[in-house]
Amino acid sequence: MRRMLLGLVAAVALAGAAPAQEVLPPEPGIETTIQSQIDAFLRDDLDEAFGYAAPSIQGMFGTPQNFGAMVRNGYPMVWRPEDLRFGDLVDMPGGLAQTVIVTDGAGVEHWLEYRMTQTDAGWRIAGVRIVEAPGLNA
Repeated sequence: MRRMLLGLVAAVALAGAAPAQEVLPPEPGIETTIQSQIDAFLRDDLDEAFGYAAPSIQGMFGTPQNFGAMVRNGYPMVWRPEDLRFGDLVDMPGGLAQTVIVTDGAGVEHWLEYRMTQTDAGWRIAGVRIVEAPGLNA
């Protein structure tokens, strides 16, 4: 489990800061996938939540339980959000990235970048990273 988490952290670190990209119109399928995964987390339905992860993520974690533990420990704001809204969708090298603004139970806002991939089963989540909210790097 520790090796998987370190691998995920390394992959996120190697991604680095992304240059500005053209904003695309909203993609309802992407928003539905993300919302459905979060709804599954709120119901503690790890099997369903794991199903919205891309095959590469499923292979990395192996089981819904391992995946759920990673989300609970690494992304508590996703595990139990108080509110969420969708920001920009951009085309980036390697796929589309959807910004999601999540408010946690303490009222703190978190900006996340969801990397999305199209599969035969529809849109799947290929990775999530916490990003800095615009305007905070002045």
